[in-house]
Amino acid sequence: MATKKRSSSSSASSSTQGLLPWLGIATIVLLLDQLSKITILKLFHYGESLPVTGFFNLVLVYNKGAAFSFLAASGGWQRYLFTAIGIGAAVFIIHLLRKHPGQRMFCWALALILGGAIGNVIDRVVYGHVIDFLDVYVGNWHWPAFNIADSAICVGAVLFVVDELRRVSRK
Repeated sequence: MATKKRSSSSSASSSTQGLLPWLGIATIVLLLDQLSKITILKLFHYGESLPVTGFFNLVLVYNKGAAFSFLAASGGWQRYLFTAIGIGAAVFIIHLLRKHPGQRMFCWALALILGGAIGNVIDRVVYGHVIDFLDVYVGNWHWPAFNIADSAICVGAVLFVVDELRRVSRK
């Protein structure tokens, strides 16, 4: 029985060690996201825009909804819903990272999504909305403003799909 305890404790230790690099990546995403938002908040007033190129502006806007301002005008309850979804997603992602630490692309995808999700949850808790500031446009058509957390979530989602397609094609 002592052997079982040692092996389960060593597997828990190796599981935690396998988890650490992925949590490190998520933390880097989170720090870049929060530092960029703090910087924009200090340098810009709400709605202020700074042209950078012929297709990109920096602009300070607030998003009370989800992606593309979904449910932004819903009276405030959505803040709590999206915060709860973000926290639930983070817990589930950590579980998946712990369970599959050796699947590199899968874990990269999850780490990026985790860092982005926590970054946007922090905004909702601290400010009551998500801070967006990246404005990409073509002519007069503007993509909805976004932030580094949103970018990490999107890149993570693409990596997740690519990883799944690779896994399916191997079968």
